[in-house]
Amino acid sequence: MVATVGMSHADPSLDQPLASATVVRLVPVALATAVVALQIAYPLIEQGPARDRLTVGIVVCFAAASLTHALLWRGATFAVALFVTTALGGLAIEMIGVSTGLPFGEYRYLDSLGAQLLDVPLVVGLAWTMMAYPAYVVSEVIGGGTARLALVGGWALASWDLFLDPQMVQAGHWRWETVGPAVADIPVTNYLAWFVVAVVMMATLRAVAPAESAVADDRIPVALYLWTYASSVMAHAVFFGLPTSAVVGGIGMGVVVVALVRALR
Repeated sequence: MVATVGMSHADPSLDQPLASATVVRLVPVALATAVVALQIAYPLIEQGPARDRLTVGIVVCFAAASLTHALLWRGATFAVALFVTTALGGLAIEMIGVSTGLPFGEYRYLDSLGAQLLDVPLVVGLAWTMMAYPAYVVSEVIGGGTARLALVGGWALASWDLFLDPQMVQAGHWRWETVGPAVADIPVTNYLAWFVVAVVMMATLRAVAPAESAVADDRIPVALYLWTYASSVMAHAVFFGLPTSAVVGGIGMGVVVVALVRALR
């Protein structure tokens, strides 16, 4: 992988002093390393309260890695927009979804993921953030115009749910009540809604990104995206007994991975 991948859209007065400080630059590196270590431990821990706490820890750590990297390399304005659009926006759309069944379908959260607001665990908002940022960065590395970036970033984020939903339902974190066409036992409506919401998020982030001014070191979010893909395929196929989602997720998210690898080369 090259030393720098993707272009930042940053205000030098905000970003360069932070990004140029080696110690500060190591913060998202340390957080990303912790994410990988915690995810390796995840299938080795028996399902129950300990694994539930680990799930929350992984999400918080991953989201922190995304937010700190965004702050360092894309500026405070972008980092705040990332949090508002994905964490708060994601939480809001989940609250609407739980109470109305729109846009994802009929589902409900159980009580295994900690504190809730309007029947939605607060950590769910951070789950949107943790993968939305790598998906956004990946779309920039792949490149294209504004519309293409939104679509590619949206697919990069939504295809991750091909792994996420089957795994979390199996773990007992939420339950689907919608009846109809399904992929890996998850309603098709959910995946379609994920794509639409994800495209809107990507378009919003692109709209608030400052003008191009510097090259960002995007190895951390790119590595996290690739790690999430590879580890998800393996975990679903080997540890979780979810061969359908291993194949479907492997293909759906793999389309982005192939395009990403080609762009990096």
